[in-house]
Amino acid sequence: MIRSLLSTPVGWLFELGISSVSYLILFFINDWLTANLSYGLGVNWLYLPAGLRLFLTLVFGLPGALGITFSSFLLCFYGVFSQDFVTCIGIALISGFAPYLARIFVLSNMQLEPDLSNLNLQKLMMCILLFALFSSGLHQSWFSIMGLEGAGTINHFLVMLLGDILGSLLLISIFKYGIELFRNTRKTTR
Repeated sequence: MIRSLLSTPVGWLFELGISSVSYLILFFINDWLTANLSYGLGVNWLYLPAGLRLFLTLVFGLPGALGITFSSFLLCFYGVFSQDFVTCIGIALISGFAPYLARIFVLSNMQLEPDLSNLNLQKLMMCILLFALFSSGLHQSWFSIMGLEGAGTINHFLVMLLGDILGSLLLISIFKYGIELFRNTRKTTR
């Protein structure tokens, strides 16, 4: 029932909007929480929105990727990358579609069901690793191609990879703990 509702144009826009707004909010929260953990331009030792990007594309698919792309463009254009429209478009596309590429790869190669009903810890860890590799590799390649100073090196790649993995693990752990806490609270109120 829910999937059929969300496959309508209104549902699709809802998923896109939820993805866009939640990514923007978590980006600013992460920026505030981890201001001292920045390694370089666009690289952070702990990046919580990485986990949200993976989660949104796993759950919503293409609308999730497009919502993240839209928000990433706004963040780049009105943030530190505002000097170059093409750079912002590239970063936005990578931000939205690196997790989507990981989703496609995992769905086709790891027998993961589209509704995620058979998602287990091993498959989730593979999703996180693939996403972090795609995201870090594509971002740092793009930064290098665009000639961004102090970006696009192997060190930036490794820190971004680690930041995406740690951020994804932490955010997914928070989601899991929150769901368990919610379930336990509901059980005790009955």
